[in-house]
Amino acid sequence: MPHPLTPLRVDTVVKPGSGAVERVDADICVVGAGIAGIQAALEARRLGRRVVLVDALPVLGGQCVNSLIGLFCGVYGNGPEYRQLTHGIFDAMFADLGASGDIHVNVSRTKTVSYDEVVLGRWIEQRVHESGVQPVLGASLFQVRREAGRILSATFATRHGLVEVTAAGFVDASGDAALTWEAGLACRVPERTVWGSQQIRIEGIDETAMPDAADLVERVDAKADEYGLVRRDGLAFVYPGRHTAVMNMTHVEAPLSAVAASRAQLEGRDQADRVVRFLRREFPAAFGDARVRAYGFPGRRQTRWIASEHMLTVDEVRSGRRFEDAVARTAWPIELHDRPEGYVWETFGPEHVHYVPLRSMIPRGSDNVVAAGRCVDGDAAALSSVRVMGACAAMGFAAAHVLDMAGDSRAADVDPAELADRVRENVGDE
Repeated sequence: MPHPLTPLRVDTVVKPGSGAVERVDADICVVGAGIAGIQAALEARRLGRRVVLVDALPVLGGQCVNSLIGLFCGVYGNGPEYRQLTHGIFDAMFADLGASGDIHVNVSRTKTVSYDEVVLGRWIEQRVHESGVQPVLGASLFQVRREAGRILSATFATRHGLVEVTAAGFVDASGDAALTWEAGLACRVPERTVWGSQQIRIEGIDETAMPDAADLVERVDAKADEYGLVRRDGLAFVYPGRHTAVMNMTHVEAPLSAVAASRAQLEGRDQADRVVRFLRREFPAAFGDARVRAYGFPGRRQTRWIASEHMLTVDEVRSGRRFEDAVARTAWPIELHDRPEGYVWETFGPEHVHYVPLRSMIPRGSDNVVAAGRCVDGDAAALSSVRVMGACAAMGFAAAHVLDMAGDSRAADVDPAELADRVRENVGDE
């Protein structure tokens, strides 16, 4: 039965002139809620720290959920052994999503994991909520208060007003080194564009008629001009049994200015539409009935990153140099998207592993900031091989432990032996 209507008073209000700021105090503030930031926040909370997790998007999950990447890369080593190189969040995630049938393991030269991004997004939300991590979403970094080498607080702009977060330590998992940049610390940018992607999930495909990957690339290369395709290659990540695929066949600029970034997003979706027209016409058996189910947020690979005391080099990646302060590892190829028509793909052998040192994760001149994810320091080619989700999660895990150990001291001064013991499952005993 409907309830009877009762009076509900409506007040008239005006914004206070004082510019009130909502204030939150924490032990650790994590800026960025992608896989690196989520892992950092959950691990810091497991260690008993009060954690605030901030993201500019109104939802958690960053690119791994909202850009429709659809594939976990860099978690496992190369065949034939396919060692798991990163643990932490992936152990529980793969167990839970595997039990519900929402991940699919792909094995070739390396081992990757396809996933349902809707299920993954909800899994992440539930873990964050249950852990007691305090999220602040739809919050763009506005200003940073710093004294000497310590960030004291970060203020974020939201549709509900300003939020100032005070913390003893900060994790820059923003992807674009936003926290480091706003703090006035040195950052690096590539001399030319490293292209991002506009991913789309399409449905209504016939999985039994999918073209061979080499045939797809050959046809794209031959027909790119006819269809107005920028990228002359591409990949289809098919989720078996669901008649859907994530298409990675675009190259989109990733500007760091607001107006240009907004324009690039629309241009990226135009590219994606042209990809769908190409697929329908050129491969009608597989894609004749295909339609777009979702456009992801623009995927950004390498835009701006921190300047640290040690820039990881491509030679160190190729040689598999094991650092004394190693905190993450991966075997992912060099994958540098520095040209609009394609990318460099340099693979490694079965036993190869390369590492990320802690000193490549601490911004130069900072005492209490640790970067994690794709904004750590490296030359462009080296960074292209460690910015994948396996290594990014391991970096987030390490960042939580470094700040937990540091307390009010400098992050760079934590005991290396204790840190090595804490991150051992993500770097091995080699």
